[in-house]
Amino acid sequence: MPGNDVLVSVGLPVRNAADRLEHVIGSVLTQDHEHIQLVISDNASTDDTEELCRELARSDGRIVYHRHAENVGILNNFITAMRLAEGDFFRWVGDDDWLAPHCVSRMVEVFARDERLLLVTSQIAYTGPDGVTESAEYVGTGLTSEDPVDRFAEMLRMLNESHLLIDPLYGMVRRDRVVAIARRNMLREDEVFAAKLALAGPWAHVPEVLGRRHWKHERLPEIARRLGVPPWQAHLATALQGAEMLRWLSAVRLTAEQRRRARRVVYRWYARRQWRTTAHRGRKIARMAVGALTPRSAVER
Repeated sequence: MPGNDVLVSVGLPVRNAADRLEHVIGSVLTQDHEHIQLVISDNASTDDTEELCRELARSDGRIVYHRHAENVGILNNFITAMRLAEGDFFRWVGDDDWLAPHCVSRMVEVFARDERLLLVTSQIAYTGPDGVTESAEYVGTGLTSEDPVDRFAEMLRMLNESHLLIDPLYGMVRRDRVVAIARRNMLREDEVFAAKLALAGPWAHVPEVLGRRHWKHERLPEIARRLGVPPWQAHLATALQGAEMLRWLSAVRLTAEQRRRARRVVYRWYARRQWRTTAHRGRKIARMAVGALTPRSAVER
């Protein structure tokens, strides 16, 4: 049963973040959980990130610093941070994030009460580009189910709801079980990974804000550029995401009946996502039409 003596690794993937690293690193190293390891994976930064991290690693033995000789991509840098970690439990953190001082200990407590758990999430406060911070409380129970398809269905339901509810990418996981899950560089890979995690084991949720993140909406073509995936994928992102989830359902251990149920869940998710996209575009076109038809004098008034 895990306690305060269990090692927890926090993975920090970075690239050119020297001006904002000390804040997040400070929040990791001041956790009230005694045994912490901070793994910094530097994706060939060209600013002062390397110098800062090497200095911090020399001054604190809990920090492991790794530098890639060349840019390996965002996803591979995240994967590297987990593979270099040594802790029984693991959590990623972003270079402009913040963790509450009791974040790690609170999550370890939850793991200690239920050995089935693969992942523990918490509420997170998100600050947008406008400076407004918001969070939402998740009250569902589907992710605690022993049935992988129930968990899968609940995760896909949330993918069509709000990013504020749960972000499994920034929860705490049992590292040895998650590091083996294959990942593929693609648009919305974080959502696909969340679905894979839901299939892999039960989750628990802490209804407290244990961390802060910064969030901004990015257009798919811009995300594709940053990920290094072909630009055409931006036009087929939902279809490709659905296809990847269906492919994964064929690879994981499910009964034939569970696999049929899970595929129906993907089809419903896809139909709902397409309906939302169409409705959003319709509202956007309507606003543009109203703006075009509004007399200039009325606008000026």
